[in-house]
Amino acid sequence: MTPEAAKEHLLARRAELDAKLHKIEASLDQEPSKDFEDRATEREDDEVKEGLGNAGLLEIRQIDAALGRIEDGVYGECARCGNMISPDRLAVVPTTAFCRNCA
Repeated sequence: MTPEAAKEHLLARRAELDAKLHKIEASLDQEPSKDFEDRATEREDDEVKEGLGNAGLLEIRQIDAALGRIEDGVYGECARCGNMISPDRLAVVPTTAFCRNCA
């Protein structure tokens, strides 16, 4: 994957995650139900949503780091050993900073 193609893919994924995080945040801000049983179920759902939100935030940080590497001209170079990361690995994990051997 070329750095330009990776950048386009990463920006699209970032926008998708941002939209999902806004939906999660709006859902978590809703007024809780007055019914005790419904409230317990809602709380369980909120915990799942918070977990998804945290995972989304982590992925956004990884995307931002990969975009920074693209801007710096080092995208595709392993941050540990300096070797090139295989195109197959970058296709599967476009945010990776490490080759297969250093990961």
